[in-house]
Amino acid sequence: MRWNQQELPGSYNTNTSSKYSYVDFVQKPVEIYVFIDPLCPECWSLEPYLKKLSIEYGRFFTLQPIVSGQLNSLNKDIFDKPKQLKQIWEKTASRTGMPCDGDLWTENNISSPWVASIAVKAAELQGKKAGKTFLRKIQENAFLNKQDISDVSVLKKCAEEASLDIDEFAGDLNSSSARKAFQSDLKLTREMEVDYIPTIVFFNQRTDEQGIKVSGLYPYDIYVQILKQILQKDPVPSSKPPLESFVEYYQVVGSKEVSVVYDWSPAKTDKEMKKLKLQQTVEKIPVKCGTFWKYVAE
Repeated sequence: MRWNQQELPGSYNTNTSSKYSYVDFVQKPVEIYVFIDPLCPECWSLEPYLKKLSIEYGRFFTLQPIVSGQLNSLNKDIFDKPKQLKQIWEKTASRTGMPCDGDLWTENNISSPWVASIAVKAAELQGKKAGKTFLRKIQENAFLNKQDISDVSVLKKCAEEASLDIDEFAGDLNSSSARKAFQSDLKLTREMEVDYIPTIVFFNQRTDEQGIKVSGLYPYDIYVQILKQILQKDPVPSSKPPLESFVEYYQVVGSKEVSVVYDWSPAKTDKEMKKLKLQQTVEKIPVKCGTFWKYVAE
């Protein structure tokens, strides 16, 4: 999942006043922990807000996904109820606008969901950016493509899509390092008393003040308000990159993500994405309960 916004054109094109020194942009005073589960539809629905927050205020914070495993521990029996999971996914898709094809649970049921969590930690052994990109790819394959992301062949495909070293990933997948990293995430989840996913915890690394924990899915403005409270200042948001640059950077984006990031109505988003399609810049991905687009490399 590409949460590090430094490479996205336009993300540092700001109108902030001179009181924000160069140090503010380098040291990134805020650290944000995002407690997620790869198969949680609400975590998937958080993606548009994380993208927008990173584009507008990413110069002030670093994002660290924590694989909490809460979906497994809080719902020990739910994976034996595929029809119930299908309903949960599709209700979430209808409510949030982020497609979740619940047919996965009736057509290709996932028997060992914890394997995907360990796979994320294995990918992170190749770097934080690699781990975030891989996490996004397994989410795309689960929610959009109905793939069993506990299957090793699917995980290797996701690793390839994330441009990981496949041989290294395959070795790390069964390593003690990946398992220990996952256990470390579980320990942090317990220590921070996270009992719901998604949960976001904001910390200001330059003060000794306690972090602010937000459990569940909230409107974007709530996350901005908390970030400003943690920063103890009211920074001007960075300007948004051109739409084509945004899609090229993320490679696969949903119409909901575009609408949230650019503050567009669904109709406006559809119009702008169709323009890119006519230019053969993107292709439409057929998905259930929504629309996704894939960047077409030149």
